Amino acid sequence: MNSFFPGRSILAACGLLLSMTASAGGFSVLVSPPRFEDSAKPGTTYRNVVEISNLSGEGTHLNLKTADWQLDAGGAAVFSEELAADSCRPWVGLEAPDVTLPANGKRRYRFEVAVPADAPAGECRFAILIEGDPETVQGGVVVPVSGRIGVIVYLSIGDAAARLEVAGQQLQTIEGSLLPTVRVRNTGNAHGRLEGFIDGRDASGRRFTFTPSSMPILAGETRDIALTPQGDNDRTPAPAIAYPLSVKGRLDWGSQHLDIETTFSR
Repeated sequence: MNSFFPGRSILAACGLLLSMTASAGGFSVLVSPPRFEDSAKPGTTYRNVVEISNLSGEGTHLNLKTADWQLDAGGAAVFSEELAADSCRPWVGLEAPDVTLPANGKRRYRFEVAVPADAPAGECRFAILIEGDPETVQGGVVVPVSGRIGVIVYLSIGDAAARLEVAGQQLQTIEGSLLPTVRVRNTGNAHGRLEGFIDGRDASGRRFTFTPSSMPILAGETRDIALTPQGDNDRTPAPAIAYPLSVKGRLDWGSQHLDIETTFSR
């Protein structure tokens, strides 16, 4: 990793994946934007900025470094500081290996990716790890636990793109609810993330609108993407589905479209 200076973010504190803020003891940090998804051409240098905010009333010292990552079966990011065989991290430069933010202060932190001229089409994927110093617990004991945020970067090189296709369907129990899921295969060389709306009607005649999970489908992977019914508003959960459920609609990622028309039965 070059020590002078792009990114996407998933946040983790004490090894747990969070949303946009990580808090652990005196470590309380917000990172924006939460994710970077961009592209670059071979032979160019991609530059971007992560805004780091200290939400604490005390100053905080942060260490920064790059890491490779994968998604586990549940969709959580698993970081590795060991250089992967196909890692693009040698292209990455960070502005500084550590920064100190004053109480309630902010820092625009720069990074860059110098893409080699002979880089093949594909996806440069890495994380910038932002870590607080080890915490001191009661009694003055220093324990090896600190807050951590993983800023995840997806950078498509050249004409890299996802190729998504529906490979199956099933019902799955997710957080206590039986939901329709579609199995999506990515045979391309970049990640995809489905968007859109699916209309449905269950056995009782009730109509639903479903949205897909925002979980990414990495190149070469197959993932089950849950379709979640939407309530009338953010505070009102959708009613239970009476199966069988008929659905029809289209899910999109960029210029790609997946037409969905099927029935889910117990």
